[in-house]
Amino acid sequence: MEITGVDQYHLARNLDGSFDPTWVPGYPQSRHELELFEIETDAGITGVTASPSFPGGIDYGDTLRLLLLGENPHDVSRIRRKLASLDLLGPRPWHVEVALWDIIGKDAGKPIYEVLGAMSREIRCYASTGEVKSAEERIEYVEDRLADGFEAVKLRITSREDIEIVRRVREAFPDLTLMVDANKGWAVRAVGEEERWSFAEALAVARDLEPLDIAWLEEPLPRHDYRGYARLRERTDVPIAGGEFNDGPHEVRELLRHGAVDVLQPDAMLATGIQEGVNIAASARERGVRFVPHTWTNGVGLAANLHSMTAARSPWCEFPIEPPWTAEVRDFPLTETIAAENGAVEAPSEPGLGVEIDRSVVGR
Repeated sequence: MEITGVDQYHLARNLDGSFDPTWVPGYPQSRHELELFEIETDAGITGVTASPSFPGGIDYGDTLRLLLLGENPHDVSRIRRKLASLDLLGPRPWHVEVALWDIIGKDAGKPIYEVLGAMSREIRCYASTGEVKSAEERIEYVEDRLADGFEAVKLRITSREDIEIVRRVREAFPDLTLMVDANKGWAVRAVGEEERWSFAEALAVARDLEPLDIAWLEEPLPRHDYRGYARLRERTDVPIAGGEFNDGPHEVRELLRHGAVDVLQPDAMLATGIQEGVNIAASARERGVRFVPHTWTNGVGLAANLHSMTAARSPWCEFPIEPPWTAEVRDFPLTETIAAENGAVEAPSEPGLGVEIDRSVVGR
């Protein structure tokens, strides 16, 4: 089999309003934008993938054609080595590998998780927020999520004062599984700058959270501060999570090498691809580290991570819900929305990624 074409489409959908994600300080998000790629083969099989994007788009289809045309999509390792060259000079390329697995699965007539040797399984979801809101608003949010069948929620904080929000939610829901995301690992500095914490400030936050029975504290320090993460983990009882946006398998493995986290979160689309993500998950499991990837990209990205999580036996799936950011907005390029049922989700069971692109959206 041979790759014969690469098509790129910049897709965007307006939100019904806007929200203020903590990872883009000072820039309310009112549109969901992504780059959709279709990789064609001489066997008539097409693989799809998608990456987050900026207004106006990020065009690198020509570069991918230079790297991929004539290659065998089954030779994932060789193509990953070529993609590493793109990582040196341009946008992160790890999401491209997802399209190869889509082709491989379709060629085998199996979903990706089966190609990887796994069986279908439900994964519990935690409802993932994207902005800081008042305690009253978050208590109402949790009530809505419990009514939807969720048993876990992740709250965002950006300052030590925000711990009061977490405390109020814990008092209102003593049995709720509760995660906290500080979002100090990275930021898109389109308008403002994120507020970073020193080690002492991160430790103070962790200590304040200890009595609140938190499942984990996510990204309290910059993503490359491996030693800082390890020191923090040693000095608090709150489990520490991170790694969602580290660039490539090497950086993710550094977190394991330093004993930096209790929960490892590399996104298949942003950090590892599928193959290395599953390999890293096995290494994490040997160290007693849980593998719970970040999924806040788009419907194609959620599907890819679901296949990885199924193969890696992840205990949780991040399920972003922050109206007007909804599952329908996240999955707008797909013909069907990936839904959580009774607080759980399964990877699509059709061959490959198991998702179908809405051709009317691509046409527009």
